[in-house]
Amino acid sequence: MKYFLVAGEASGDLHASNLMKALKLEDPTADFRFWGGDMMASVGGVLLHHYKEGAVMGIGDVFSKGVVLLKNIKQCKQDIIDFDPDVVILIDYPGFNMRIAKFAHSKGFKVFYYIAPKTWASRSWRNKKLKRYVDMLYIVFPFEIPYFTKQGIPFVYKGNPLVEAVESAKIEKVCEEKYIAILPGSRKGEITRTLPICMELADKMHAEQQYSDFKFIIAGAPSRDISDYEEFIKGRESYVKVIFSQTYSIIKGAEVAIVNSGTASLETALLGTPQMVCWSTSAFTAFVARHILRVMDKIKYISLGNLIADRLVFKEFVQEDFNLANIENETHRLLADPLYREKMLEGYSDIKKALGHGNASKAFADDMIKRLSSN
Repeated sequence: MKYFLVAGEASGDLHASNLMKALKLEDPTADFRFWGGDMMASVGGVLLHHYKEGAVMGIGDVFSKGVVLLKNIKQCKQDIIDFDPDVVILIDYPGFNMRIAKFAHSKGFKVFYYIAPKTWASRSWRNKKLKRYVDMLYIVFPFEIPYFTKQGIPFVYKGNPLVEAVESAKIEKVCEEKYIAILPGSRKGEITRTLPICMELADKMHAEQQYSDFKFIIAGAPSRDISDYEEFIKGRESYVKVIFSQTYSIIKGAEVAIVNSGTASLETALLGTPQMVCWSTSAFTAFVARHILRVMDKIKYISLGNLIADRLVFKEFVQEDFNLANIENETHRLLADPLYREKMLEGYSDIKKALGHGNASKAFADDMIKRLSSN
């Protein structure tokens, strides 16, 4: 069968590649065309557009790249028409993929949405479109089951593919000294808003005798290059460095991780490294989130791990709470208090247990092929 897939960022590239591998096991003649990244390309098929050509986050950021976004949507639609697939599989990335879902549905293509838009957090109006334009929604978090059931949207839940991704990862030692890992996110805005405060922490700890030997390692995002980080590490090269393409190894070997909200916080929990989540966005986006979308009133936590556990397993510092004093205090506590660390690790065990087994990609792929074969 012919599969057209769309993944708009690194996490989507990872999950789509594992899904593609699973699809090929059941359908050896699978023909893939996709918008995605290097991991998807390694599976086979034709990469039509790389996600590195434009990743945006935040309402203001989308406005600034609106022309490129519209051009990409137009091209993606044409690529679907040219390929004429048996199914269009959309992976996360709702700002782009919801428009593709509407288009594909209007042209009579079957549409599967893999990793549902987080409408339980914001933009709940998308539920009507999911119900109208998507043939099957594939969800990956257990707390989404009652939510989408209430919405009346058909869905399939088979676990979370991140579990298998972490379990199968090759872990290597990236630093001889003890270090703090920093995962600032993949988008330019995330990096520029996260790293300045983290560098303040690095400077302060480096000046303290107790922590002077500690290093700080920034996990470079696949969609960025070293130029995106140079202004932050300049003059700090002896104790701060950027490493690309080894995110799991960086997390696993760290004493503590400072993580931007998103997939990375869940990966950190699954890898068993004590963490804190820090999130800051533009003033405009924060205003919309709090006063129009009222995100903070709709959900208890911003990080996936805490949402899955339904309790505060690790600290979250959001907007003005993301400051030097808070992250310094939390870092020191995680380093010095073994009971505090142990309690967090116990919470991690609960998170992993809730996510289920480590072969979700195959289970999802089997379901997709079964549905396609029955038509």
